[in-house]
Amino acid sequence: MQLIEVTTARHRRAFLELPVSLYKNEPNWIRPLDQDIEKVFDPAKNPFFKHGECIRWLLYDDAGRPIGRVAAFIDHKTAHKQTQPTGGMGFFECIDNQEAAFRLFDACKHWLAARGMEAMDGPINFGERDQWWGLLVDGFLPPNYGMFYHLPYYKNLFEAYGFREYFKQYTYYRTVMTPLHPVVFARAERIRSNPDYTFDHIRLRRIAKYTEDFRTIYNKAWDKIKGGDPNMTAEEATAVMKRIRPILDEKLIWFAYYQGEPVAFFVMLPEMNQIFRYVNGKLDAIGIAKFLYHKWRGTCRKMFGVVFGVVPEHQGKAVEAAIVMAARDLIQDHYHRYDDLEMNWIGDFNPTMMKVNELMGGKIIKTHVTYRKLFDETKPFERHPILK
Repeated sequence: MQLIEVTTARHRRAFLELPVSLYKNEPNWIRPLDQDIEKVFDPAKNPFFKHGECIRWLLYDDAGRPIGRVAAFIDHKTAHKQTQPTGGMGFFECIDNQEAAFRLFDACKHWLAARGMEAMDGPINFGERDQWWGLLVDGFLPPNYGMFYHLPYYKNLFEAYGFREYFKQYTYYRTVMTPLHPVVFARAERIRSNPDYTFDHIRLRRIAKYTEDFRTIYNKAWDKIKGGDPNMTAEEATAVMKRIRPILDEKLIWFAYYQGEPVAFFVMLPEMNQIFRYVNGKLDAIGIAKFLYHKWRGTCRKMFGVVFGVVPEHQGKAVEAAIVMAARDLIQDHYHRYDDLEMNWIGDFNPTMMKVNELMGGKIIKTHVTYRKLFDETKPFERHPILK
């Protein structure tokens, strides 16, 4: 086997094409857009390169065929906020061969250790948590946009190498018209009867305002998450909004305000993998034509929740219930555009949001795991702390 750093156009193409052969017999796999993967590794398009570094490799067998891939990266803004300095690895794909997988894991470990890291999380993204984060270990259903589908044997490869479960990420499912639990109505009413609170969905004509509101809430809310970076820059927030703008639906992204100040957001998007599954990873002329056709046809009948955030001083006051109710009043009563809803990325360290999803009528249908590998396994391992 030969490990090669991805440095040429040919290598980049092989990096994108490897999953096509691995998943050829997996009917639920949906190929990610090539451009979405490549943006992660492009310093001109990924703002994380301003405070981080990244490398990726391909693994070839003795016949010269690609059999694995992986990336390693360090976000210097967050790496030293852990008990041990921690880097990341991700975009792992590999044949069912422990030796091959361990060669890829070793490459990440050695590269990170040479840069002062003492642990690595994976599989994660060199970017925000809303995409390419966690290993699918249960619920091998079609992936939502921005999430990988994985082969079942990957779990054994990670755990055999010594990765341990840092936290789980749940995806909850419900139909759009599923009634909310009466508790949600009662809790929401306490907030909605207070004139200091207002709720509204975004308007594209004021996208700059909502981008800054999103950044304000994110930086306050994520300050409580260990290892998270509460200092999202204006540039990073703009990059997030720019990425989702082509597919967003104004009626699915909601903000809560207290005395005019942003205090919570609830971001949902059309589940565009229902359309992207027809373009084979490519938004070239043919791919764009297919995309526009299926968008016009209304192929996408599912929305998915991307992220939910409440600033600390308004947590525990039922703001989350009130913002859900505001969205419900429009989407259930008037805007009958979607049939299904999946709520992505609910960490098991966040029991409050797990409870909110249960009260919304959601059921867990997929489980991803973010693993951590300590380079010195004599040191104590700690799971992600529970948010209070």
